[in-house]
Amino acid sequence: MKNNMSSIDRLVRGVVGVVVVLLYFMDVVGGTWGVVLLILAAILILTSFVGFCPLYTIFGINTRSDDEKK
Repeated sequence: MKNNMSSIDRLVRGVVGVVVVLLYFMDVVGGTWGVVLLILAAILILTSFVGFCPLYTIFGINTRSDDEKK
């Protein structure tokens, strides 16, 4: 499993995931949409830690630059 996400991509995913989790636990979003957003936030946080996005592989996307590969 090769990393296919840049540092900025990972940072943005992590921040968005944490913000969604905070919104859910502060009761800003709730119900079915809240649970769906919470699951998506978990996926964003997980992929930001791992540095690999399976959807990027399917669509042939690689946001990682040559400098980050070294």
